[in-house]
Amino acid sequence: MYEACPECDLLLNRATPELGDKAHCPRCGYLLLRPHKHSIERTLALSLAGLILIVPANLLPMVGIKIFGNSIDGNLWTGVSALFKEDMWAVAVLVLLSSVLLPLVNLSLAFLISLHLFKNKANSHLVHWMRWFQHLNEWAMLEVYALGIIVACVKLAGMAELRFGLGLYAFVGLLLVNAMLANELDTYLFWQRIAQLGKK
Repeated sequence: MYEACPECDLLLNRATPELGDKAHCPRCGYLLLRPHKHSIERTLALSLAGLILIVPANLLPMVGIKIFGNSIDGNLWTGVSALFKEDMWAVAVLVLLSSVLLPLVNLSLAFLISLHLFKNKANSHLVHWMRWFQHLNEWAMLEVYALGIIVACVKLAGMAELRFGLGLYAFVGLLLVNAMLANELDTYLFWQRIAQLGKK
């Protein structure tokens, strides 16, 4: 059976590398497959950890600013609401989607899919969930928001007293969990298991 390289569209025989090995496209070097041991279990654990961390990351104060005796605490939602107040609707919606809603949806989908695969339980929505997860994964950009926080802190460091809240630590933890989740989720294995469950 043949499959096309996602990067250069070269038709290749379907690779089946062993655990720990990698399959690259011979033309462009794109990483086609990298099987992970216990991918389903790790994805389930990481997505659950992400769903727990996303609550304090969104609701608790991230950075506090003290300037001229006045203190202001800001979290992710206050940043979005400030953009709305400044009539920057497009930017506010983009930040809301990429930093709050899409990461939440993505973590929920990863949790639902891995939970069904872990329990070996068929579900007619698994294929749709997996497709949505892969499409939305490119839009859940927590890293961009993190970069914005770093830039703001660097600019404000010289003119105000900064203090970091629990929300920021939860957000950093969420970033790490997201990075580990992207690395541990073996797409090929997941599709393979979904296909097997669909035949039951």
